[in-house]
Amino acid sequence: MGIEQILSAILVFGILILFHELGHFITAKWTGMGVSEFAIGFGPKLLWKRKGETEYSIRLIPLGGYNKIDGMDPEEEQTERSFSGKPVWARALVIASGSFMNFVLPIILFTIIFTFSGAEKASDKPMIGALVPNKPAAISGLQAGDKIMSINDIPTITWNEVVQTIRTSNTKPLILRIEREGTQSEISVVPEFDSKYERQVIGIIPIITKEKFGIADSINAAFQQTIGIAKIMLIGIVNMIFGNAEPDLAGPIGVIQMAAQQSKLGIYPLLQFTAFLSINLGLINLLPIPLLDGGHIITLLVEAVRGKPLSKTQARFTQMVGLAFLLMILLLTTFKDIVRLNIF
Repeated sequence: MGIEQILSAILVFGILILFHELGHFITAKWTGMGVSEFAIGFGPKLLWKRKGETEYSIRLIPLGGYNKIDGMDPEEEQTERSFSGKPVWARALVIASGSFMNFVLPIILFTIIFTFSGAEKASDKPMIGALVPNKPAAISGLQAGDKIMSINDIPTITWNEVVQTIRTSNTKPLILRIEREGTQSEISVVPEFDSKYERQVIGIIPIITKEKFGIADSINAAFQQTIGIAKIMLIGIVNMIFGNAEPDLAGPIGVIQMAAQQSKLGIYPLLQFTAFLSINLGLINLLPIPLLDGGHIITLLVEAVRGKPLSKTQARFTQMVGLAFLLMILLLTTFKDIVRLNIF
């Protein structure tokens, strides 16, 4: 991993942390809370500057960040600008705004991508754009550029018709009439079952084109893209929680490695990876686990129902449970990251 890839990984973490902590910072200030420090990273300070009551700093280890909001620690002296002294709705807003910014960031990034690079769009023409190596289509002799005229004598007008016919074939041989350089011929292909997507496939990909948008259309497309990805990720997280899908987790080492790989492909793939990661972090942060934003929100809801906050003993217990759980996840993901590196 070269210096450029390392710097790219640091940039990805820096952007994610900046937007998340900025959400907490802006709403804390807006609701009248005192913020004595806004930090990106942990450990020794590299750069810092004080403006008003707040010290802004960039620290050595770029794997997190924090806002030091007055009165978040019950042991601190409480004032009218303390976190604990504000209404439940104000505290919940400050907590939730970090994850909210994790969904704002991808909208901004996708808007940039769609405006300057364009969005990939699959053609609906029944024409093969590429083949998946070692799959039935490639083995049978189909080629990129082949136009699929019919399957088992049923005409195919659109790519969706091709996909639906293959999907419902039940691994029976398919006779594809194709047109290649003006000449038509027939090729027999036997589909195979893809257990991941639970359907029959032969390993063909449609023609992919890029379409650029204006600013307004880019923003709309970015908004829809963010919602669509969030839905897919949320379903994946739920399936993992209930054991319906294999856990697919990556820790800091794995994320750094993936960011480095994306940086080799160019700025737009790196921005897209950052957007995906931001959505993922936003969803995970909202899980009802103590120490995560979702856990804090649940605690505040309990306080709103009870009419009083948790006792110091109760709060400390929930935090210890959350810390133990997060450390276990960190150890598991770090172990999986090291295994993927094939060091041993």
